[in-house]
Amino acid sequence: MTSRESAPHGRAHRPPHRPAAPRPARTIRLLLLDGFTLLHDGAPVVVPRGLQRIIALVGLRPGATRAYLAGLLWPDTSEERAMSSLRTALWRLRQDGNCPILVTGDTVRLDPAVELDVDDLVRVAEQVRDGGDPRQAAAVLTAGRHDLLPGWYDDWVLLERERLRQLRLHLLEEVARGHLRAGRHGEALQAALEAVRAEPLRETPHRLIVETHLAEGNAYEALQAFYVYRDLLVRELQLEPSPAMCALLSDLLDPIPRPKITRSPRPYPYPGPHPAVRPAPADPARPAPHRGRSALSAVPRQR
Repeated sequence: MTSRESAPHGRAHRPPHRPAAPRPARTIRLLLLDGFTLLHDGAPVVVPRGLQRIIALVGLRPGATRAYLAGLLWPDTSEERAMSSLRTALWRLRQDGNCPILVTGDTVRLDPAVELDVDDLVRVAEQVRDGGDPRQAAAVLTAGRHDLLPGWYDDWVLLERERLRQLRLHLLEEVARGHLRAGRHGEALQAALEAVRAEPLRETPHRLIVETHLAEGNAYEALQAFYVYRDLLVRELQLEPSPAMCALLSDLLDPIPRPKITRSPRPYPYPGPHPAVRPAPADPARPAPHRGRSALSAVPRQR
């Protein structure tokens, strides 16, 4: 019996049900370094400036409460008005199908599908600090050259900007140390020099540069790097390098035997005129000069 014969009379034949193919997951990226950018599958999404502040703050303070967010976003208004402004902004965000925010009760957070560039920097810094391969940090360090949300001057932005700047500086130093321990001196110098470019007066990267030159056996390069930093520090801050920095050069110079300064013996070991001005010895053929009374004084005077 075919399927047509077995079908009840008066009902059209329906093909077997097939489950619909799953839709590919969307890629959502939130970039806060070097400015606000929201990407959906690589395409930028236009977000009004007022809503950008909410999305950025939620990304930087995950799981924050409504009252906490309202107080940071509208610090100069009353709590009631700040909460009302936040409710309106969240409602506007949820009207858009590209909304990257989830609200659960009193908690506001980013959608788990959203990838945040700041999170990438923090995650790689933790991995390198725990002994991971420093070479994996190249991409996030390149992105981290840019400030967080340049041109934004909210108090919470300034605080996060400085936190991420310090995080990147410490990450660069950890990367330099990791390369130095592995004997990759060129990569160590690049990471240390990048940290110097970010903060020229910071001593730690200068110290790593000196250590790297010493590990390579380049004493001249190490001395030059030290005195370049010392001159900069004295000129800008009227300070000297730390004892730890100076100790690097002490370890370099101590094994070198210092020349002994020897003085020639005195040519004339007793006081008096120099031998060059002493009178010449008397000629034995010539009578010695009379010393004492004159010979004329011995002749009796005539009266």
